[in-house]
Amino acid sequence: MDVLSDLLHRARARNAMVRKLVQRPPWSLGFVEAPPLTVVATLAGHASVRFDGTDAVPVRLAAGDIALISGTSRYTIADTPATPPQVVIRGREKQVVDRDERAAGVRRGLAPRTYGDGMPGATVLLRGAYELRGDVGDRLLGLLTPTAIVPAGPRTRAALELLADEIARDEPGQDAVIDRALDLVLVLALRAWCAKPGATPPAWYRALADPAIGEALRLVHQDPARRWTVAQLATRLGMSRAAFAARFTSVVGEPPLAYLTGWRMALAADLLRDTEATIATVAHQVGYEDPFAFSVAFKRCHGAAPSLWRRQTRRPDATGPK
Repeated sequence: MDVLSDLLHRARARNAMVRKLVQRPPWSLGFVEAPPLTVVATLAGHASVRFDGTDAVPVRLAAGDIALISGTSRYTIADTPATPPQVVIRGREKQVVDRDERAAGVRRGLAPRTYGDGMPGATVLLRGAYELRGDVGDRLLGLLTPTAIVPAGPRTRAALELLADEIARDEPGQDAVIDRALDLVLVLALRAWCAKPGATPPAWYRALADPAIGEALRLVHQDPARRWTVAQLATRLGMSRAAFAARFTSVVGEPPLAYLTGWRMALAADLLRDTEATIATVAHQVGYEDPFAFSVAFKRCHGAAPSLWRRQTRRPDATGPK
């Protein structure tokens, strides 16, 4: 599994919430306590995204454009920046603010996961909400600015059309199909965003374009618990130890074992937060035979011992082996 796929797989919760809105102007949806990452796309018509409580300039989405919103938990999507909120959505709950009949139409079901009035000339909008998890999720979000706008393109448009078609279906395995279609839209949008002129994605993403270093990153992510050495990685790539270490450091921005340790500590933090696995088990799962050595490395990275970190960051719904 390549690095971007690994991050998406480890960071996200299943069954992402995806909805389609078909609405004539004027319309406005306010989102409160929005998830860490939202994919918003305009299939027909246009939309405006404004960021409540900030001085940020609203952004306009034309047909086929995609917005990846990660820098705020409160924003409004509307036909124009001036349209006042008609409906406020908090999580999966909708509250009608404007009692006008047209505003209430946002709640009218047209098909599975599809709402609005469905009239000719309406704006057609897709919204997919990602609940990303922990330190690994933060690495994925590190690819983006708070709001990344990806202009319409042939590849993203085809993926959006597939997602829009599947949203309105209600067949066996539909949740799995929609999950994967949304992931396709997200990955294509991330690629397009990182390839834009002037984009500054993290060094690890740029390193994926280097055949040797990209393969080294894939090996580390495929088996982070393996007792990798610089010499082992260099041998797998057919390079000398010194040449590999120098090239990796130059491309990624840190030495190979420093990257490996950072990735292991991100995985460990999420295991401590989200599961009930013992510290010894977590240590073993991220490549440490000695829990004491793991604790030292974890404290150096996160500023707290694993047991204290767990108490401070514990998720109330954490599950896992005792």
